[in-house]
Amino acid sequence: MRVLLIHCHPRTESFSAALRDTARHALEAAGHQVECRDLYAEGFSPALSAAEHRDYLDPANHPPDVADHVTALQRADALLLVYPTWWYGMPAMLKGWFDRIWAPGVAFKLGDGAIEPLLTNIKRIGVVTTYGSPLWLLWVIGWPDKKLVSRGLKRLCARDCHLEWLMLTRMDQRQAPERAAFLAKVKARLSRW
Repeated sequence: MRVLLIHCHPRTESFSAALRDTARHALEAAGHQVECRDLYAEGFSPALSAAEHRDYLDPANHPPDVADHVTALQRADALLLVYPTWWYGMPAMLKGWFDRIWAPGVAFKLGDGAIEPLLTNIKRIGVVTTYGSPLWLLWVIGWPDKKLVSRGLKRLCARDCHLEWLMLTRMDQRQAPERAAFLAKVKARLSRW
């Protein structure tokens, strides 16, 4: 399976980077082809420009600086997102990746009264994330990042794919053994993809 792994964290020594590396090695050890895109390391520009927004509905006018990201998404069989959850959502850079890459003509097309999915090549979406909050608080506030992926991206663009959510809550209070246990859990789960 071709897995597109999108990582989004500004620091190379972060726990998120350790999660990225663990995920990548587990998937490769299981025989998958992994294309890892590190948005911060690449200097990805998340801002949708005025010109880009003006041409948003015209697939022929997608900006050339995102063409390689579009190609990677369209050839992937699976998508794995590795990021920290900040303020109950994805980092702004990752949200900007969705704004710029998952555009009409790439992720979906506007049909008669409905959105028609175009990313039917994606059979699996995985998320590996951390939260500073406890689990109960995520339920209280409505779990915004999970809703975006499960009710938005999955349903509208890759409707029939399987979604897997791996998370570590209360990240700021976790000690080294707990973080190591979560790395082991990620490795074990992704080894079975």
